[in-house]
Amino acid sequence: MAEVARQDRKKKGDGGRTTPKGGSGSGSRHAISKGHAAGDVRESTSGRYTAPIPQEFKVSPTWVPVLMFALLGLGALVIFLNYLGLLPGATDNLYLLLGLALVLGGIVTATQFH
Repeated sequence: MAEVARQDRKKKGDGGRTTPKGGSGSGSRHAISKGHAAGDVRESTSGRYTAPIPQEFKVSPTWVPVLMFALLGLGALVIFLNYLGLLPGATDNLYLLLGLALVLGGIVTATQFH
């Protein structure tokens, strides 16, 4: 019984390494990029791992949260003033749509905030 299991494992592969052993100095990890000189050798990446973005690159500029809160507040104010009838032309659906568009712009801006 153990002999059959061992033969099945040999048929499917023994689960060992499928890529050659070696560090960054092995020749199989280098590739010549298209459009570069023949002597220009660059390190190729496997694409399996993406390093995390450093914290200093994740900080949003000051205008992002200011714009976000301004759009949200202005949109809410337009909707509120529309329902009170304090905007020119009395209550109008266009004012409501403008307010909703401003709120939506604030939400979209909020997705860019880090």
